[in-house]
Amino acid sequence: MEKIWTTDELNRLDALFTESTPDVALRWGLETFGQDLALATGFGPSGVVLMHLVSLLEPAMTVFYLDTDLLFDETYALRDRIEARLGLTFTRVAGPSLDEQAVAAGPALWRREPDRCCFLRKVQPLRHFLATRRAWISGLRRDQSATRADVQIVGWDAANGLVKINPLAAWTSNDVWRYIQAHNLPYNDLHDAGYPSLGCRPCTRPVSVGENERAGRWAGRVKTECGIHLQPQAA
Repeated sequence: MEKIWTTDELNRLDALFTESTPDVALRWGLETFGQDLALATGFGPSGVVLMHLVSLLEPAMTVFYLDTDLLFDETYALRDRIEARLGLTFTRVAGPSLDEQAVAAGPALWRREPDRCCFLRKVQPLRHFLATRRAWISGLRRDQSATRADVQIVGWDAANGLVKINPLAAWTSNDVWRYIQAHNLPYNDLHDAGYPSLGCRPCTRPVSVGENERAGRWAGRVKTECGIHLQPQAA
């Protein structure tokens, strides 16, 4: 029988892991969910840290990425470098091809309806992939943006119906980069060119000094999230 996770239990675990290092939450996830646990990565700095930790704890863990077919060339290059360096095997998760989307919804949907484009290329494929899992791991941090300020280390993902683990939620950007430098880990070359957060090519720009690290995503729009980390709103 599938365990039912209560809010009180998840809050207790969240408080416990807040006082611990990220590997403690990862170990708990592995011991609790085994092969039903998967790590999602967009190959950002937080993801690099988590992939390194996973390579030390359980290199056979499922590590997946959402391939929109619009990622930067540098992102695909980093994927290959990490695979060679850490010995991980990546699972590609994707939605319709760009040609299929253009036929169904018109060309360059990201310009006209970015929310719909994100839903088709990221949110929907993620839901299908996680349908067979009991828990997943992401690199969300509270300091990334106002919409992520309350992220828990362990919580319930109501949108996908499973436990979500964010081991680095309490870390800062400085913590992440110190770890990367201490372990001499590869990272996306575009981070040195003013891109602290990378998504799809048409929807990402460099940020200016003093801007939030996610300010370059969907710049000029109210939109700040692709939707995979958004939870249903209470009625």
